[in-house]
Amino acid sequence: MKVSVVLPAKNEEGGLPRTLEGLKSLMPDAEIIVVDDGSSDDTPMIAEAKGARVLRSPYSMGNGAAIKRGARAASGDVIVFMDADGQHDAACIPGLLQKLDEGYDMVVGARDWDGQAGVSRGLANTFYNWLATRMTGFAVKDLTSGFRAVRAEKFKEFIHLLPNGFSYPTTSTMAFFRSAYPVAYVPIPVARRIGRSHIRPLRDGIRFLLIIFKIATLYSPLKLFAPAAATFFLIGLGYYAWTFITQGRFTNMSVLLFSAAVIIFLIGLISEQITALTYRRDP
Repeated sequence: MKVSVVLPAKNEEGGLPRTLEGLKSLMPDAEIIVVDDGSSDDTPMIAEAKGARVLRSPYSMGNGAAIKRGARAASGDVIVFMDADGQHDAACIPGLLQKLDEGYDMVVGARDWDGQAGVSRGLANTFYNWLATRMTGFAVKDLTSGFRAVRAEKFKEFIHLLPNGFSYPTTSTMAFFRSAYPVAYVPIPVARRIGRSHIRPLRDGIRFLLIIFKIATLYSPLKLFAPAAATFFLIGLGYYAWTFITQGRFTNMSVLLFSAAVIIFLIGLISEQITALTYRRDP
């Protein structure tokens, strides 16, 4: 089984040497691909000097875009994705591959609370994990971890769904669950990153909030739209009961709330059909 390791990298000259040295010593036969996402430092030169295959971008297109480029170029039967900033330990890869051999199609390195980048990120990830677990019916232990091993053939089915930004782990995980490809989680340690994080709380906060809706719409939109429709219907029913008792009439607001409930439910039905078509595989 040939293994390809894909590392998206943007200005990672600090942590990249240690990461590549660990990979080379542990997996000398693996194909190592560093996708340079428009770095302004010596990241691509360091990667080439360490013997990695380098894919360069003339400008930054995002972490997800780097993942897609690396996945398309990978020739291995299995692709391992990991960060280039020194947070992920190459010594954890055999554990991921061993779990993959048990019949799983994706194995994710799950961080504990100590591995989270701050309290706010930890709370957000805990909420994402809870929501994804409720949506899928499976225990999702780390929805946003970028350290994972996947069967290349399966992963490449969903490349067109992956965003160019930071939520590729969420998209790929939910896509695997939606397509009934088994996913497993293996606990991993996470070191403090070397260099500055590219995630900005204010800039990326809205993007991470959108992940909540993406989780639902990627897996089963009706699970999001049906409760919303029911909420509007119950509010409308309660408001109608109050106005009927106090004023003896059926108001325009009640009509608006009931109409909104119907429209939201119908949108959910349409979205469910679109999602089914998105994951359809023609023989």
